[in-house]
Amino acid sequence: MEVYQEYCDAMTRLAMDVTEVLAAALGLPDRGALRGFFAGGDSIMRLNHYPPCRQPHLTLGTGPHRDPTSLTLLHQDGVGGLQVRAGAGGGEWRAVRPRADAFVVNIGDTFAALTDGRHASCLHRAVVSSSAARRSLTFFLNPQLDRVVRPPGGLLAAAAAGRPRAYPDFTWREFLEFTQKHYRSDASTMDAFVASIARGRSDGGGHDDHGGQEEK
Repeated sequence: MEVYQEYCDAMTRLAMDVTEVLAAALGLPDRGALRGFFAGGDSIMRLNHYPPCRQPHLTLGTGPHRDPTSLTLLHQDGVGGLQVRAGAGGGEWRAVRPRADAFVVNIGDTFAALTDGRHASCLHRAVVSSSAARRSLTFFLNPQLDRVVRPPGGLLAAAAAGRPRAYPDFTWREFLEFTQKHYRSDASTMDAFVASIARGRSDGGGHDDHGGQEEK
C-alpha cells in the first residue's frame, strides 16, 4: 500500500507539471493558471489487465472512447495495444508504441472543457494481443468534485472577443454522475451532457452560470 501511495503522489506531481506545459502551449502568461484548478483534486488510479485472446480481431480490450476525466497518464508494458484515432476525414487507428522511459498523456473531456476546446479530448481504444497479457497503470487527474469547470481568464477574454464559448460551466461532480448514468460507447458523452444542460436551461431549471455550485 505504501508503494501504491508513493506512485500516486508521484503521478500527481507529474500531472501538475504537465498542466504547466499545456498552459504554456495555450499562450497563457501564467504557467500555473491550470495547476490551481486541480489543487486537492479527486484523482483516480487504475491497474489494467488484458488477457490474451487467440482471435484478437473478435474482441477489444477497451472499445473506442474519450476519457471523461481531465488528464490521463498511462504507463504501458512492452506488449502495447493502445491505439488513437488521428488524421483528417475521421482519421485512422494508429498504434502508440510502448516506451519504458515515457508516459502517454491523453486529454480528457473535462480538460477540453477547461481549455474551451483548445486542447481536444483524445479518442482511443485498447486492443488485445494473441499471445501475451497486457498490463498498464493509468492515472486520471481530476479536480475537486464541486470545482466549477470554467476556462481561466485568458481564454475567457478570447471568447469574449468574438468566439462563443464551446462549453457551459459545470462541476466535475455533475459530469461524473452524468457519465455513470449516460456513458455513450460512441464517444459522444460530453456532447450529450452539454445538450442536457441546454435543455435544463431552456426549461427554466438546472444550471446557472456556475453549474449550480459555488466555486472553491
